[in-house]
Amino acid sequence: MERTWQEELNELMKIRRQKIEELQKMGVNPYPYKFERTHSSADVVSNFERLEGKTVSLAGRIMALRRMGKASFAHLMDSSGRIQIYIRLDNVGEESYKIFKRLDIGDWIGVTGEVFKTHTGEITIVVKQFKLLSKTLRPLPIVKEKIEDGKKKVYDQFADKELRYRQRYVDLVVNPEVRDVFVKRSKIISTMRRYLEERGYLEVETPILQPIYGGAFARPFVTHHNTLDMTLYLRISNELYLKRLIVGGFDGVFEFSKDFRNEGMDRFHNPEFTQMELYVAYEDYYFMMGLVEEMISQIAEKSIGSKKIVYQGNEINLTPPWKRIRMFDAIEAETGFNLYGKSEKEVREIGKKLSIDVDALPNKGKIIDEIFGEFVEPKLIQPTFITDFPIEISPLAKRHRDDPNLVERFEPYIAGKEVGNAFSELNDPIDQRQRFEAQMKLRSAGDDEAQVLDEDYLRALEYGMPPTAGLGVGVDRLVMILTDSPSIRDVLLFPQMRPEQLNVDE
Repeated sequence: MERTWQEELNELMKIRRQKIEELQKMGVNPYPYKFERTHSSADVVSNFERLEGKTVSLAGRIMALRRMGKASFAHLMDSSGRIQIYIRLDNVGEESYKIFKRLDIGDWIGVTGEVFKTHTGEITIVVKQFKLLSKTLRPLPIVKEKIEDGKKKVYDQFADKELRYRQRYVDLVVNPEVRDVFVKRSKIISTMRRYLEERGYLEVETPILQPIYGGAFARPFVTHHNTLDMTLYLRISNELYLKRLIVGGFDGVFEFSKDFRNEGMDRFHNPEFTQMELYVAYEDYYFMMGLVEEMISQIAEKSIGSKKIVYQGNEINLTPPWKRIRMFDAIEAETGFNLYGKSEKEVREIGKKLSIDVDALPNKGKIIDEIFGEFVEPKLIQPTFITDFPIEISPLAKRHRDDPNLVERFEPYIAGKEVGNAFSELNDPIDQRQRFEAQMKLRSAGDDEAQVLDEDYLRALEYGMPPTAGLGVGVDRLVMILTDSPSIRDVLLFPQMRPEQLNVDE
């Protein structure tokens, strides 16, 4: 009877446990405390001419192993790449070679030896000493390649997406190209931070646990503080706290914030995500449009290497200036319907004609937003600013200076997806109270994503906030686009997943 995969795994793990016991009997600590390195694998490879014949020490995980009696070849992988090592019984001694024979693919070792190049031209370390750094109990799903009928075939590939997201630690080992995405993510964030700091803006921190949530249309996660005996919410946005700091006298503040929204999950949404929010005193949304197109194009050039990118087959040019179009104009261009100035009844009728499920949407603003998302958003491949939104869906934005039915708001779109949101910020406390009260009426009517009235924020505005431009950028979505990643889970090291049933004997 053929054994199951689980039975084979259990047998391999038993064998590795036996090897640990054998090593301990030989006086080897399979989990020591430290190893001194002098070089990385990339250091040795890139500086071969200078290091040839010299002694180096490096460490990594065994990713390939070929034993030939009294000598063995292996490949070590560290954070910078791979390098071959060559171990001979004559060089390390009989006892050490017996130890090496009990090592497996996946084990971590440190080696010290001389740099040379084999007759096939591969840079290699001739090992003089080695030290086991961590003995693995689970075998890695190492990819195997064979040439069959002149074509390369891959076996045992760790390719199941859900498994890769759950076990990112394995994904990073056996699919090293994944690591490059997260290196780029780090560069994107650091480049954005540097851009803002160079302009004199101050990075700050605001509360994640908030007594009143606000700054966005979303349902929050709810928790309870035992000592204070009060309900708290994981923030859905840090907007209202950052604007309090503008009231307090800062000229410009920004924060890279972890935000949490208790909403659906898809390839563009994760319940926990990263935003960068920026607020600049004395400026408006026209200023912020210029900042966004300059900042994102520079981020692409400095972190990815070009202002021209490809996302899912679409060639995109991030070079400023970006196209600008008003929201109602964009909807009319794609649907043939002009929604500007229409009543809620009229907008619902138009929505029905466009096959929008208007009965599931609580108000006029949500219907307009749904029509835009269905008919316009997917078409915005090249960088575009959608501007001048209806007041019903923008309770924190300043009324448009030329049209009180609109607000001074824009959203930047790239590759058919929104990557940010920005306003000329509403700083009239009386108008802001009226907008909050209108939102509370929507909540009473069943819109559980409508914004909550925040008395302390209103009190802050009553002390006076200067004209201010505000911006939020979805960091995860921007990273997706700049790294050509199809899902938000591809740019989060540990995305949210459904509970996994773990077998302790696995």
